[in-house]
Amino acid sequence: MNGFVLGGVSSGVGKTVATLAIVQALEDAGYDVQPAKAGPDFIDPSHHEAIAGRPSRTLDLWLCGDDGVRRNYARGEGDVCVVEGVMGLYDGDGSSTAMVAEALDLPVVLVVDAKAGMESVAATALGFQQYAEEIDRDIEVAGIVAQRAHGGRHEQGIRDALPEDLEFFGRIPPNPDLEIPDRHLGLHMGEEATLPTEALREAAETLEADRLGDIAREPPGLSSAEPEPAEPVGARIAVASDAAFCFRYPSTIERFDQRADLVTFSPVAGDPVPDCDGVYLPGGYPELHVAELAAAGTLAELGDRASEGLPVLGECGGLMAMSQSLTTADGEGAEMAGILPADVTMHDRYQALDHVELEALEDGLTADAGGRIRGHEFHYSSADVDGDARFAFETVRGDGIDGDHDGLLEYDAMGTYVHVHAESGAFDRFLESVSR
Repeated sequence: MNGFVLGGVSSGVGKTVATLAIVQALEDAGYDVQPAKAGPDFIDPSHHEAIAGRPSRTLDLWLCGDDGVRRNYARGEGDVCVVEGVMGLYDGDGSSTAMVAEALDLPVVLVVDAKAGMESVAATALGFQQYAEEIDRDIEVAGIVAQRAHGGRHEQGIRDALPEDLEFFGRIPPNPDLEIPDRHLGLHMGEEATLPTEALREAAETLEADRLGDIAREPPGLSSAEPEPAEPVGARIAVASDAAFCFRYPSTIERFDQRADLVTFSPVAGDPVPDCDGVYLPGGYPELHVAELAAAGTLAELGDRASEGLPVLGECGGLMAMSQSLTTADGEGAEMAGILPADVTMHDRYQALDHVELEALEDGLTADAGGRIRGHEFHYSSADVDGDARFAFETVRGDGIDGDHDGLLEYDAMGTYVHVHAESGAFDRFLESVSR
């Protein structure tokens, strides 16, 4: 599958809207598009899926490793893969957009804000292209998409200013309908805030779809990265899936489905906890559904099941739901599952944002003693834990729950602030642990 990377000159330049418009333009031109995201984000991929109709692949070198990135890319479907970058092209020490493009040997299309510039847009793009040479990196900046650019003289001025080896792949016109609302963790999820079809198609018409398709190329060595299929474990895994628990990587669900019997349930809707060998509570927005979760009864039932020995694994929002109580930033509080000895409070500012590395203090649900797993954390809550709390991990990098530890333990259950990818091996370990 051929592909290219869409990199930005900075955060907030409009990469997600440009990505969605490009996906629409390519599909309108007859391409079968696979979206992907460089970086650990869950929210942007939800918008990709809403337009492309298939899950967006996660390509993060810190989470997945070099081979894991190639594996996740190769598992995509379609004619062309559009990879949305993270932050600015060169930003990020764990897995920048430039690092992902270099690892996959894919060309970069640069998104430049052209709202108040013409020749300066070209100068900016040229600087990003030449910077790769200055730092001796094999990164090909093939051309630009001009974000918030008008047609006519504005567009022509940008075209004329670009040097010959930087292509103009089109523009995204300024349009208030092409703005995705945001909240404390970023943009609204794709199913909540799908862009109007008419506005997106208008933007797609100002892009050079066939030229974008032409510069896409296939990364070398994809087949050599594929491992032997993992053996089934004979377990049944229940995964929470609703508006409160929506942060999960496609690869995680695929791994559960490959190795176990997978069933989903909705705590917000009050679904009973399924008959299962283990429960996975992914991250999401439990703080937006405090009243529903408290009234529904599913979390209370889960607490009872956990006390009887049912293994439960929760990540971030899952940790919050497994706690004794959750209080929103507005002061609204309610009891949660009561599995973990912690009370969680939401804040107006984020409490942690980083790539994370953890070292296991003992054999546990997701790692053997001394083993290390990598993930990422991004949350606005803090957890006040009991003084005799037990932890599964020491933080090598990142904040975790108390600054030094992550993986709060009780019964056969564990809650973490870190989100991990299936390539970390943590979910394989979880499956093997619950099947014993």
